[in-house]
Amino acid sequence: MLWIKAFHIIFVVSWFAGLFYLPRIFVNHAMATEPAEIERLKLMEHKLYRFMAPLAILALILGLWLWLGYGIGGGWMHAKLALVVLLIGYHLYCGQLVKVFAADKNSRSHKFYRFFNEAPVLILMAVTILVVVKPF
Repeated sequence: MLWIKAFHIIFVVSWFAGLFYLPRIFVNHAMATEPAEIERLKLMEHKLYRFMAPLAILALILGLWLWLGYGIGGGWMHAKLALVVLLIGYHLYCGQLVKVFAADKNSRSHKFYRFFNEAPVLILMAVTILVVVKPF
């Protein structure tokens, strides 16, 4: 089970790296004016999202394996799972935004994406505290 835990952590960290960077690309895309720059950002968004998706799936599968293998329960786990569901929703919404930008239909400012970019940081902080401290 330690190997499963190690790979779960590796895939979670890798997934979060994408979740930290993709919205940052959205910030740049919302500010871009040059056609070549816009096309480059579209390509970066598309490629990063396609790279992130398998990492997310592997992190979730291994997390489920750990949860079922260890039979972990408690309030902290329920809170963590709720945050994981929220994170999945965030990931899927990022996928929708990739499509919006690809179709040149973005209607939000770079300021929105700057705030949007902070959500995974807050979720990561909360999940880490729940897993390490187990406050309830």
